[in-house]
Amino acid sequence: MLPPGAINSGPPVVPRPSATVLLVRGSRPWELLLVQRPGGADFAPGAYVFPGGTVHNDDMGWGDEIRMAATRETFEEVGVLLARRGRQFAGETECDLVRSIVESGKTFDEALRELRLEPALDRLVLFARWVTPVPLRRRYDARFFLARMPANQEVRPQEGEVMDWVWITPERALASPDVTLVYATRAVLESVAAEPDAAKVFSRARRLKEVPIVEPRMVQTESGWEIEH
Repeated sequence: MLPPGAINSGPPVVPRPSATVLLVRGSRPWELLLVQRPGGADFAPGAYVFPGGTVHNDDMGWGDEIRMAATRETFEEVGVLLARRGRQFAGETECDLVRSIVESGKTFDEALRELRLEPALDRLVLFARWVTPVPLRRRYDARFFLARMPANQEVRPQEGEVMDWVWITPERALASPDVTLVYATRAVLESVAAEPDAAKVFSRARRLKEVPIVEPRMVQTESGWEIEH
């Protein structure tokens, strides 16, 4: 059920372009990264979600602002840098350098350019797109991407943005009473949970010629407004 204040009482809200990333590690079985939002977060407080967020102006300079937003948000939230210099993918040294430059007041975009790093946008495989229902006060046009966790990096969650994090199989995430999931996160997990081989999950996503837009509808029940699709 939706929290109080979620329903919009004015004109329809335009969905904000956003991106989220399913970071995958392992092969068979495989796990993905879920992060827990702080209790006071604007979106899904206390729930476990995939790293991600909305597009910023600084994301516009690399030719694909949606994938760039996914790359930036992944670094800002969990410290994972999907970038390369030439054919060499970034490791913890590059992560520390980018973090240091950003902490000095520069943007993520400026840090990459200063270090001559290129965001590895081609590593992000689009496989789902969800748009928040019209009646809601906060609306997002969210693209969901698959990406491999870099072998030479580790998760470093951002204090204040991430309260907890876990590597977990989709099946366990769906079954665990300790993992609170928002509607879209649960539905996306259900769409990949049946495949035990990570390579086949990526292959299936790459074969998609068109990613359909899923826009759930709102249903008013005796206990309040609920989302279904």
